[in-house]
Amino acid sequence: MRGVGGGRWRRIASQTGRSVAVWVVSTLTMLVLAGILPDFRLRSADGDSATDIAVTAALGAGAFGLLSALVWPLLVRLLLLVPALVLGLLVFFLNGALLWVALQVNPVERGAAAPETAVVVAAVMSAVASATGAALAVRDDDAYRRRLYRLAHRRRRSAEPCPTTPGTVFMQLDGVGHDVLRDAVGKGLMPTVARWLGTGNGGDHPSHRLTPWRTDWSSQTGASQLGILHGSNHDVPAFRWYEKARREVMVCNRPTSAAELQARAIEYSGHAGLLAADGASRGNLFGGGADEQALVLSITTRRRGPAARSRAGYFAYFSDPANAVRTALSFVAEVCRETGQSTRARFRGQRPRVSRGGLYPFVRAFATVVERDVVVAAVMGDLLSGRTAVYADLVAYDEVAHHSGPSSRDTDKVLQRLDRALALIENVAEHAPRPYRIVVLSDHGQSPGETFRARYGLTLGDLVRAGCGLPVPRRARSTHSGAEARAAVRAALRRPVEEGAEHYRPSRGSEPVVLASGNLGLVSFPDVPHRMTREEIDARHPALLPTLANHPGIGFLLVRSERHGGVVLGAYGAEIPLDELDDNPGPLAAFGPGAADAVRRTHTFPHTADIMVNSFHDPADGEVLAFEEQIGSHGGLGGAQSRPFLLSPLALSAPVADGAELAGAERIHQVLRRWLTESDEADVPAEPDRERAA
Repeated sequence: MRGVGGGRWRRIASQTGRSVAVWVVSTLTMLVLAGILPDFRLRSADGDSATDIAVTAALGAGAFGLLSALVWPLLVRLLLLVPALVLGLLVFFLNGALLWVALQVNPVERGAAAPETAVVVAAVMSAVASATGAALAVRDDDAYRRRLYRLAHRRRRSAEPCPTTPGTVFMQLDGVGHDVLRDAVGKGLMPTVARWLGTGNGGDHPSHRLTPWRTDWSSQTGASQLGILHGSNHDVPAFRWYEKARREVMVCNRPTSAAELQARAIEYSGHAGLLAADGASRGNLFGGGADEQALVLSITTRRRGPAARSRAGYFAYFSDPANAVRTALSFVAEVCRETGQSTRARFRGQRPRVSRGGLYPFVRAFATVVERDVVVAAVMGDLLSGRTAVYADLVAYDEVAHHSGPSSRDTDKVLQRLDRALALIENVAEHAPRPYRIVVLSDHGQSPGETFRARYGLTLGDLVRAGCGLPVPRRARSTHSGAEARAAVRAALRRPVEEGAEHYRPSRGSEPVVLASGNLGLVSFPDVPHRMTREEIDARHPALLPTLANHPGIGFLLVRSERHGGVVLGAYGAEIPLDELDDNPGPLAAFGPGAADAVRRTHTFPHTADIMVNSFHDPADGEVLAFEEQIGSHGGLGGAQSRPFLLSPLALSAPVADGAELAGAERIHQVLRRWLTESDEADVPAEPDRERAA
């Protein structure tokens, strides 16, 4: 008992010492700022002694710290309905208001600060106090553990003991291909992953295995994550496609579309999702059936219920004003970094290159800083609250690779930061109330190459119009980007979709709708209610299919056929029925094993476009030609985009038998579901029979 009491008093003394140290540093910071900033003073106009000024600063710093600790969490709770980005900006103004109050309640002297100066002073003091407290707690395991526990935004009730069986964390590194990860480990960019694989400097025994897997034809987050989290990506032919019955363009990173796709997947699969049993979904397009969701796109259209819980996830991060200050400073630094990198690439004449101006620097900063910080903090809270299953998506690499290239110096820096995030999560897991298994995976890779427009001076839409005999603009217009980071920005802003904005309004009834998803293009004729056949297309536009199939930037076409059911078309009149592709792959030969199966599966989807267009692919260098403005792209077949990875602990069963291929997002769902059931107390219902559910 004496030892227990002594340990308690030592902890109290240690915590008191740190609090005093932070108070002293904050006081000194306030004195320095008062001497630097002309609109911030700690003494009256008549002048005061140095002692009075020091006492004023000390009491002001103490009052500010006390108000931040007591009042700030209440303010954040009241502002949970505010979008995350807006809340992040409000942090500065609310901090300034707290400082002003602290100066007013000072019993010795009422200092003064202009409103804009109060914001600056509060931001600096919060950052300095946070840095000081963290530095003092580095060598104190108990203090570190207590700081981590404060990140848990939803504690379990004391009457509910935490299970002793292992929980599972699934960290998705968006867009990181298998070869990119392996090369990053080899170059020393990801020491945490290297240690897990047993290839680190210490020569440790491996704790994880690295397994490649093959995506579906639609190699993008919408199709992959829907299949992984909900067990079905049936009828998701691309990132964006036109549905004739609804006269609507579906886009995977649009909130209303994501909600509809999630509902369809639940109905088709017959279960709520991978995370239905005590799960959490963080930063994803879809919820996976989780009770706890934050930055999840499919629920951002709702005003109440799960959407409110999603916004409550921000409390774990923004309840500490220093977090917001630190993230904001990193945000500004990232914007400056992107501006410098893009300027250097332009001056060097780097090729290929796409535009990186406009809002892109801010979107990149959101993906690489804000989204990462909020998601990682939420995952840490989930671990410390003992949640059974967590699935989180970090989109930083994918966004930067789209504009800088999959293997650029810019992406190397991002991979280093992602590795540090994994190390932090691993460290937090050691302090969790139950053991955790950390699984890392990606949803797709990225293939390099210049854009279709840059190489040929026209877009896919221009080429389709030419084949239809329609006028073609003199200058090719750029297409919209489908980068996943824009989805995260929409989730944070909760930006509403205008009524009717998703419905297509053709200027002429016979004009085609041409959509791009990376290097996959889709052509639909909205005035024909069914999927047109090759014969119908030839009768209406006899030059269209030959124009597309023989263009050097096109790899192959998929069209429906009255005679063969479905055919693949290529250059020089190549026409291969789908049921003959195994013996004669024709134009699919350059796309490697599995391409025929992926094409045949997509052909069965109800909303497959009239013409599916896959770009040219060079197997020698892995390049494709994106129909969007991206020099690192994904969405179709060809190269590294179809080869993501699965990094799993050796304690879990092997994802697939030796020599067998792991193919399709739905297969990944089955593997992850099996791993969850390997815990004795896991309550994961069996997956129903697919045919019966359909």
